[in-house]
Amino acid sequence: MIRLHRLGHMDDEPFHLNPDLILTIEAHPDTVVTLTTGIKVLVAESPEVVVDAVREWRSSILSAALPVSTRRSTATLTVVRGGGSLAPAPGPKEGETR
Repeated sequence: MIRLHRLGHMDDEPFHLNPDLILTIEAHPDTVVTLTTGIKVLVAESPEVVVDAVREWRSSILSAALPVSTRRSTATLTVVRGGGSLAPAPGPKEGETR
């Protein structure tokens, strides 16, 4: 969820929005976030701030979804022609460096 502020509300309390529901973000001149449900929300943040919040949220989700070994892996995959399968590339032979 990303944290935004409704434009024109007396209280300065934020609300949380599921970024997967965002269809468009427009500035004319106030920022209007249109959701996939058809609901339009006026927010105090600029479109760039909303986009940055969505980008940061998606990045955190993807980062949390990948195992640490996958994120830091140096393994190389080789495509084997014909069979279409993937196999790990062979490591260096004894005494050989890459």
